[in-house]
Amino acid sequence: MTTKQAWISFWILALIWGSSYLFIRIGVEQLPPFQLVFIRTAIAAVGLNLVVYGRGKRLPTDWHGWGDLLFLGIVNTVFPFALITWGETRIESGLASVLQGTAALFSLVIAHFLFADERITWRKVIGLLIGFLGVVVLASRSSGQTNTETHATLHLFGQLAIVASSLCYAIGGAYSRKAMQNRLEPIVVAAGSMTVAALTTGLIAYGAPSFGGAAPVSLSQLTPNVLGAILALGLVNTFGAYLIFYSLVAALGAARTSMVTYIIPVVGLVLGALFLGERVDFRLGIGALLIVGGIAIVNLNLTAFFKGLTARAAAKEQIV
Repeated sequence: MTTKQAWISFWILALIWGSSYLFIRIGVEQLPPFQLVFIRTAIAAVGLNLVVYGRGKRLPTDWHGWGDLLFLGIVNTVFPFALITWGETRIESGLASVLQGTAALFSLVIAHFLFADERITWRKVIGLLIGFLGVVVLASRSSGQTNTETHATLHLFGQLAIVASSLCYAIGGAYSRKAMQNRLEPIVVAAGSMTVAALTTGLIAYGAPSFGGAAPVSLSQLTPNVLGAILALGLVNTFGAYLIFYSLVAALGAARTSMVTYIIPVVGLVLGALFLGERVDFRLGIGALLIVGGIAIVNLNLTAFFKGLTARAAAKEQIV
């Protein structure tokens, strides 16, 4: 993959992941959350396993390896997917995409206690405070957008579910680095953890009626829009996105690939407004700017950036 192709893929990935919240919001109109997560993960699990075996690789056969996959499948896939999906039964897709950005902030806090090379600095503290101030601003919208106290509470709970999913992603990411220490290849981890997630959510979705939960919906009852949304979510936004992500990490490096985090909320907000008529008000805009700005302050070393620009400018002057 050339550098140009890599950056084209970067923007495609941002569009794909940013549209996930739109597709989830459409899907939960007719499907129970766990059934939607099951269909999404099952499609991705089949695709990822075909890729793994097609490349001559295998899932682990030892208990240690499967212990890793079980942990990541539950904490890094089942919990966040289910929380996001349930949360979007209560809040708008654009708001969900913005709140999901807090995963980077949680990752910073967890990394401080686990990794000696990722201690929190004053710059990062400022970024954290700004980012979480954005969360507070967004949470304040709950009382202003709903007509009753009950609806306001449910709207707030929906936001908290998205923030909780971000914490799960942060824990899963830290576990991958700290505990696994490259024991398994990334594509094998993706296939194995997605398989665990599909089996787990399948059992929950189809066992729910025995415990008073919602019964699964027959796919034949779905409208074309909903069916198309959940198929896209599994094939493109999960299976396809994983393949693009790992190819980008190889081509651009993990740091530059992670910059997609800044674009996803913008994509989510725009798509929600265009296709679902979601309202983008002043507090939503301010909250989004605060969260994205906080992430940028945490992750971008502006001093090094401007020094690099100065050095390149000086080099060009010497050439001239």
